[in-house]
Amino acid sequence: MVWPSHGSNPQYLYEAMGLSLPEHYHDFSANINPLGPPPALKEKWQELYQEIFTYPDPFATKLKKRIENQEQIPGHSILIGNGGAELITLVARMLAGKKVLLVQPTFSEYEKACRANKCEVLYHQLSEPHFELKLDELRAKLVYADAIFLCNPNNPTGIQYSSSTIISLIEACEKENCLVILDEAFFDFLLEYDSFIPYINRFPNLLIIRSMTKMYSIPGIRLGYLVAQPAIVSELSELQSHWSTNTIALLAGELCLQNESFIKETQYFISNERNRLFHFFKQQKYISSFSKVNFYLLQDPLLENQFPLFKFLLDHGIVPRHTMNFLGLEGRWLRFAIKGVEENNHLMEVLTIWRHHH
Repeated sequence: MVWPSHGSNPQYLYEAMGLSLPEHYHDFSANINPLGPPPALKEKWQELYQEIFTYPDPFATKLKKRIENQEQIPGHSILIGNGGAELITLVARMLAGKKVLLVQPTFSEYEKACRANKCEVLYHQLSEPHFELKLDELRAKLVYADAIFLCNPNNPTGIQYSSSTIISLIEACEKENCLVILDEAFFDFLLEYDSFIPYINRFPNLLIIRSMTKMYSIPGIRLGYLVAQPAIVSELSELQSHWSTNTIALLAGELCLQNESFIKETQYFISNERNRLFHFFKQQKYISSFSKVNFYLLQDPLLENQFPLFKFLLDHGIVPRHTMNFLGLEGRWLRFAIKGVEENNHLMEVLTIWRHHH
């Protein structure tokens, strides 16, 4: 069976499973902010529409300026992209033919993009259920790598690695002449977060990728940015196709970044719902990953493979994310996004039914 390689678009998952898509379902497979986009986007939608007749600014000057002010970093250290996915693709293109180390389990797109660019892919596997990042175990592999991809907080586990571990990793990589691509697609869901952006000046081997589609719930628009020293940004921008980021995305990005209270509201909502869900899982004897963000891994420890639970949930209109293409998970876990209160309640109801029968 061919498993869909991403969450969202549940029709492909049901099709692969030989099931028909129910009329009503809750999609827990895409890690998007359950509060939806910031209200300002809807209020100004008509104004955005007027701009579809205008070519995008190829230098994304206004959006860059906003990120510059917010992150206290010069514009020539910022590259705006068509979502995190485009930025990952550009980095992989820059690394064509090189040796790339992936800390698994992780986002499958890194490997796909690297293989498309004839990179040699090496793996470092973290052990479940704690998925701890131990630098001593990783250090020996850095000798062979030209670059390492690290997703923090991690997708699919939701685990946040300590700042000291990451800084030590960047230092160890600098000694080995190895680039660190730090993917922070979910950083803004963290209640406690130390920014690594100030370290850009200190480490020429550090690249940070940030997605704006997750927090601001705009995956249909596609927007993200990369921060690195100017020489790397310049090299990547040479590889980028012209007009890669559209006018609406650039303007939406400006609007979104004005909404700091929206981020706080999201963080507290997610934190409360996560605590409520995790309390329930513990009571019902499910195991979850120690997530600090808006998604988590879950397993029924009574099952070797989670497939029966996966099918049961699909039959009940709940769409989790399978983990068949996450190296080191291979179906032993399911990933769920934290959704709205009602959807989370529904998930708990269905998991209660499962537990009573199994």
